[in-house]
Amino acid sequence: YRDEETGAHIRRTGLYSELLAARAGWDAGSVELLRLAAPMHDIGKIGIPDAILRKPGPLTCEEMEILKTHATLGARMLAGSSSPVLRLAHDIALCHHERWDGGGYPAGLAGNAISEAARIVAIVDVYDALTSRRVYKAGVSHAQTTVEILNGQGTYFDPDVAEAFRARGD
Repeated sequence: YRDEETGAHIRRTGLYSELLAARAGWDAGSVELLRLAAPMHDIGKIGIPDAILRKPGPLTCEEMEILKTHATLGARMLAGSSSPVLRLAHDIALCHHERWDGGGYPAGLAGNAISEAARIVAIVDVYDALTSRRVYKAGVSHAQTTVEILNGQGTYFDPDVAEAFRARGD
């Protein structure tokens, strides 16, 4: 409701997550659950000031630290539900910026300590962010973005999920 691009990003993230989970061998029920949960990955951005979210230039270090709180804010918003979709969305919101090598946030989780759902959303979130035009940048091509994701195998991204992304076909 705040802007059309955010709404489009949310929809695409759910659909891309569905495709990547299916490519990674998930069963149909789990794929559907992820499709429904993935769009909530950035719900915590509701608590981030528009001056940061819509800033046309680079963020300061202080602004970046505020932006990073969206993961824990989102997890708090989604915590405590018995709904399978909301429980999965909680985990994704909290962990979609964790990195395979442990260099992410908010907890510095590494490898399989990060749920596979969050590892899938991490890739599709980056894919959509890079290929989409934003107020502060132009979008880049699918080919360039694919190279970036594959270069992040084993550091930013789970190598197996990145390989499933690569193998998706064109």
